Amino acid sequence: MLKVLLARLAQGHRTIPFPGEAPSLPDRFRGAPELDPTKCPDGCQACVDACPTGALAQDAAGPRLDLGRCLFCTDCTEACPAGALRHTTEYRLAVREREDLVIRRTLEKRASALEGKLRSLFGRSLKLRQVSAGGCNGCESDVNVLNTIVFDLGRFGIQFVASPRHADGLLITGPVTENMRLALRKTYDAVPPPKLVIAVGACAISGGPFLDHPEAHNGASSVVPVDLFIPGCPPHPLTILDGLLRLVGRIEEGAGDRGDVPAIP
Repeated sequence: MLKVLLARLAQGHRTIPFPGEAPSLPDRFRGAPELDPTKCPDGCQACVDACPTGALAQDAAGPRLDLGRCLFCTDCTEACPAGALRHTTEYRLAVREREDLVIRRTLEKRASALEGKLRSLFGRSLKLRQVSAGGCNGCESDVNVLNTIVFDLGRFGIQFVASPRHADGLLITGPVTENMRLALRKTYDAVPPPKLVIAVGACAISGGPFLDHPEAHNGASSVVPVDLFIPGCPPHPLTILDGLLRLVGRIEEGAGDRGDVPAIP
């Protein structure tokens, strides 16, 4: 027992101080993409052609990027001859409305808190049932990481439960395959109202790489209403945590801005 206590003392405090302090991110972390249309050569479609999910498009107003489809790969940045796209280290990506994920330059909105009664109900205690609707286990793994001592999701009053009947809402990953469509609907119906739905990852938002596949349903919105969208493939645990805390009002909209967001070298 003494050895255990000494080892624990040597380890010190392992839980990160987020959101009180800026998080430490890996040097090669790929956060929010940023576009500079002034650098785009006339008629260039290199990035559009390179994108595996059709997240990029060109119109009269210039390039636009749908973060809900984006896999955060580097195919577009490598294909762009003018360096008009870059990945920053901005990890705060969650939004309340699907259309807010379509950007012209960079992500301009972040998730706002629940309104009125919902905030009073869920602001201090939120129980979620996680549903993997055909996911690859990437997003599921990063969701599970939030329960470790490093992130300690429970300190914010947010916990995952085994039954939808004990839940306040669903956290959905995966593109919603045909085999999971009915199961997702039944799980949603089993959650007592009022309830929330959170879509985590490109698959749950748009179908990701399985977009328009005959055996997939292009994300959670095709089956249930979604209250929070957290993009990524998969989203970093801090991106998920930031979105959840903004939703329940533990981080106010506009809070946590810490100056310029550098690009990845």
